[in-house]
Amino acid sequence: MKFKILFLIIFASSFSSFRGQTVNDVKPFLPQLFSKFPNVRDLAISNDGNEMYFTLQSLQSEFSSILFSKKVNNKWSKPEVASFSGKDKDLEPFLSSDGLLLYFASNRLKDKNDSIADFDIWYVQRKSLKDKWSEPINMGEPINTIENEFYPCITKSNNFYFTCDANATKGKDDIFLAKWNNGKYETPVSMTDSINSDGYEFNAFIAQDESYMIYTCYNKKGGLGSGDLYISYNKNGKWTKAKNLREINCQYMDYCPFVDAQNNLYFTSRRNNVKTEFDKRQTVDELLNEMNKYDNGSSKLYYVNVLSLLR
Repeated sequence: MKFKILFLIIFASSFSSFRGQTVNDVKPFLPQLFSKFPNVRDLAISNDGNEMYFTLQSLQSEFSSILFSKKVNNKWSKPEVASFSGKDKDLEPFLSSDGLLLYFASNRLKDKNDSIADFDIWYVQRKSLKDKWSEPINMGEPINTIENEFYPCITKSNNFYFTCDANATKGKDDIFLAKWNNGKYETPVSMTDSINSDGYEFNAFIAQDESYMIYTCYNKKGGLGSGDLYISYNKNGKWTKAKNLREINCQYMDYCPFVDAQNNLYFTSRRNNVKTEFDKRQTVDELLNEMNKYDNGSSKLYYVNVLSLLR
């Protein structure tokens, strides 16, 4: 009984925190660091808060690489290209809880005989946090197929969630789950209708205890426009009908959620607050400053402090 009461308290607190957030609480994440990049997305921060990995993407998404930064004397270092990235189209990093595995999506060829550059889930590993990453390893079956697999997320139970556009989807892109059973993954299945639909569902972050999921729906009926973040709760083993996080979504694309160990929710947004009219004639520098502001419609990282809203 005590366990059930504790679960309900945690569940209710989590729900109220998301429910209480507003779009005005959304803040740019490290604008002094990320402003110089054209498109930035797909953040992953280590549990100790000292490492972060993110995707640097070209303006039209033709190419992307995974970059990393480390916290030194409480300041983030200048980002560098990760040792396993920089040659192929890599994106969407996800760190294991111990920081010794990093999963990501890539369209790199599996070997010299591979001729199909579809997106698969890959991973790198290291023996300790001080060691270098290994060469990338393809996850293989049953996770990877001839279709495209994206946005990996692994939980405490070792269950593996990801996005896939395979024929087995309910619509376009779906969130899939591969359960860990007896030391191996079962065949991935498209999640229930409370999560997936005949449209686009992708980019799912799942809490380590699998108590909730935040993911993106694209052009969903009742949405705010383009992509919106939605949340679903795992209630007695069943996922609740997803709810639009309209408190923090905007009319532009909101996607790629990630929650760190301190319960800060980070996500990518193309929100645009560039002025279209001015009270006076602008100079070139003034126009460029306005066009190059952080929230100028390009993909940038934002965050909200979930803990500050607990009541």
